[in-house]
Amino acid sequence: MMASPFGIDSLLVVDDSVVQREHAVRLCRALGVPTVHEAANGAEALELLARLQPAPQVLIIDLEMPVMDGVELIQALHERRLDIPFIVASTCESSLVSAVTLMAQEHGQRVERALSKPLTAAALRDMLQRCAEDPARRKPRPRAPSAACDSNALARAIAAGEITQHYQPKVDIRSGLLRGVEVLARWFDPVLGHVPPDCFIPAAEQHGLIQGLTLSVLDQSLAQAARWHARGLALTVAVNLSPRLLESSTLVRDVGDVVARHGLKPEHLMLEITESSLVSSQGLALGTLARLRMQGYGLSIDDYGTGFSSMQQLSRIPFNELKIDRSFVDGAHASVSLRAILRSAIEMAQRLSISSVAEGIETLQDWRLLRSYGCNIGQGWLIGKAMPADDLRGWLKQHQQRLPELRADAPADVVTDAPPREPHKATSS
Repeated sequence: MMASPFGIDSLLVVDDSVVQREHAVRLCRALGVPTVHEAANGAEALELLARLQPAPQVLIIDLEMPVMDGVELIQALHERRLDIPFIVASTCESSLVSAVTLMAQEHGQRVERALSKPLTAAALRDMLQRCAEDPARRKPRPRAPSAACDSNALARAIAAGEITQHYQPKVDIRSGLLRGVEVLARWFDPVLGHVPPDCFIPAAEQHGLIQGLTLSVLDQSLAQAARWHARGLALTVAVNLSPRLLESSTLVRDVGDVVARHGLKPEHLMLEITESSLVSSQGLALGTLARLRMQGYGLSIDDYGTGFSSMQQLSRIPFNELKIDRSFVDGAHASVSLRAILRSAIEMAQRLSISSVAEGIETLQDWRLLRSYGCNIGQGWLIGKAMPADDLRGWLKQHQQRLPELRADAPADVVTDAPPREPHKATSS
């Protein structure tokens, strides 16, 4: 039996409504999925999964079901370590569905955005394509073994220049043109393999290595920026700054030395500070940020909206960029609540005369929504993944060909703030 165009040849639809289930099955088969299984509730689905070998590659799960509802099923999948990507299909209100998908993501489960019922072929095709392209991209990478974060190994890696950089493009949402890159540190050890940043960065902070690590990253990334500038590509480089460094009395001088060494200007460097790390910033830290801004460096409040004092931080720290967390961007075109939060953040930046940056853009629909709201800069998988510096030239050539699509305005019926129809589930379903 031939596989579907997505590479998905087996799928399970879990829905107690016979009408909705049969509709979903017909759509899946029309989209080329050769084998589509059915279950009327979570309990039936678990029994079926225990028998099927191999297991279905994707699940489509309704939430409101008798015997075992969709939330219970998702929790059971996690408890039984059944690592199968799934799509939530529901008529429930968007905030409830968002809570369920967030729960699954917190468990490390591979969940795509929810779809409203009745399903449409276009929406389902998009979800299946996303599952097929990289089904693991929403699952957090497992932490490296503790030995990989050993301070001695990390110190040697920093000294040997083994902490390298990848660069993710940041583009102007109105024109689609490349404006800068975000620097993402990478560590590949010949013995340990790839060590994730969420392992080695906390280790660097804990063992007093964060200043050496940051200056090494700055030195390498600004050297690369200088090479780009020499070829006529004047890009701004964004580097994450650990809150531990804000208390350093030498930070401003150290950063200035690196910038000057590579013949760049302060405005070519954007320093990103995570919002949650600034809750208790006092004294020297606030003075450091003020001095950096006075000297012309960009200051970006990263992961905006995920902390508890967003507005307070904007009022007391001289940021000139507001970076909206991906959790408010990805899927916003299909969520009333996300659209409201997203628009509010962008309007806040506009009123404060600072630049707004949206990260985590994965679909053209979200890109066009951000464009209609007046967001300034965007980054995400739709535009480009983080890549080695040598790959940027090839990416740029391909990106030039996409500019007409990125510059096109959304159809009037695509971008709207009107709440989508969310019917109550019929008692017969």
